[in-house]
Amino acid sequence: MRDPGRAHVHPLQASPPPESDGTVPDRTLPPSHFPDTRRRTAIAVLALPLWLAACGGGSKDLDRDVTPPVVTPPVPVEVTGPGELKGATHINTIAVGDIAAALKSADSKAPQVAPRYAVDSWRITYLTTDGHGKSVTASGLVSVPVKPAGVASPVVSYQHGTIFKDADAPSNNVVASEPPLIMASLGAIVLAPDYVGYGASKGAQHPYLLSAPAAAAVTDLLTAAKTWRQKTSLADNGQLFLVGYSEGGYVTMAAHRALQAGNSPHKAQIVGSVPGAGPYHVGVTMDALLDRVRNENKVLGALINPGFLSHLGSTVRDEVRRQLMKALIPDDADVGFQSTFIDNFLADDTGAIERDSNVHDWKPEVPVRMFHGRDDQTVPYAAATTTLQAMQKRGAQDVLLASCSAIPASHLGCVPPYFAYMVQQISLVARNL
Repeated sequence: MRDPGRAHVHPLQASPPPESDGTVPDRTLPPSHFPDTRRRTAIAVLALPLWLAACGGGSKDLDRDVTPPVVTPPVPVEVTGPGELKGATHINTIAVGDIAAALKSADSKAPQVAPRYAVDSWRITYLTTDGHGKSVTASGLVSVPVKPAGVASPVVSYQHGTIFKDADAPSNNVVASEPPLIMASLGAIVLAPDYVGYGASKGAQHPYLLSAPAAAAVTDLLTAAKTWRQKTSLADNGQLFLVGYSEGGYVTMAAHRALQAGNSPHKAQIVGSVPGAGPYHVGVTMDALLDRVRNENKVLGALINPGFLSHLGSTVRDEVRRQLMKALIPDDADVGFQSTFIDNFLADDTGAIERDSNVHDWKPEVPVRMFHGRDDQTVPYAAATTTLQAMQKRGAQDVLLASCSAIPASHLGCVPPYFAYMVQQISLVARNL
């Protein structure tokens, strides 16, 4: 589930018919599925035809002459413990022209959109919880479109995919071509948690595929960033969107579930989430990874009996564990990954996997728009279909899975279409961009 790279954006069309398994192709979804669709202020502007073809559709300019309302932020409420704001440091201001130039560079993986705002970025430090249940100071990026004072913006929480270098964490890599900056230049306040193990918490183990600390890194940043916005009189419009691809898709789903289950004030602000290619069902994902290890290591594979890993001898178990970690994490990673998810898998402890890792079996109360490629060999498509089926079985009314139309529809190949689809979905209902 390595970080596939970055990209984004575009507007709406007619709904395609569902596939036999209940999924929909990579096109667009009916406007009724996200609320407030009469307020179609688009995030995407003037996307190039080649990029639009990746997501199957065209675009148009929307009315930009309506003056956004001026909102007076409320008096800040100081939080102690998880979500406590520890500090905020201004990083840089990037001009509209610099973002446009970065998008036009030869090595840019982002779609060619037209940025509208300069972007101010801050590094926020805050308290959260690590994978061992201990308090830790973490960090995240807050990128803000430069608008007139008091003008409100929607909030987008962007969860990055798996990265192996601390230098690539959002608050350490604040450059014009990165997704938080691009999305902010289109009019949204963008939050991007570094996650535990990166940034201010480098040296702590990254709680990989552990749902509680993954969700906490997001929800606690939401709280700390809200305190900071109130202190600086930076207005948001009450809309919150959760997005991310690969590990970011997993963290998005974990955070959405946690917010819905709790009493956080952010719960009422969630408009919807758009997770892409996430290993929501970690058991299914690890089964697929084990198959890959068996196929690539024939001698070792002959010794492995899936479902009976707990009976392996210590020498074989250690080698299987090493091969699984090797398949996920490169040797030159400078961030440590907590191995609880693999240890639970090797112990055949499905109860622990369900408790600690899985985020697929719950009933969302607001729209969830999953996106996945059928040819994905990194995170199996089954991780998304089992999630769709589990949510529908619980009676979820507004959960859909869009299938990536890239050829092949691989993990990396579906990155640009995902970001196009994600921002398109947000654009249908986001206000004050």
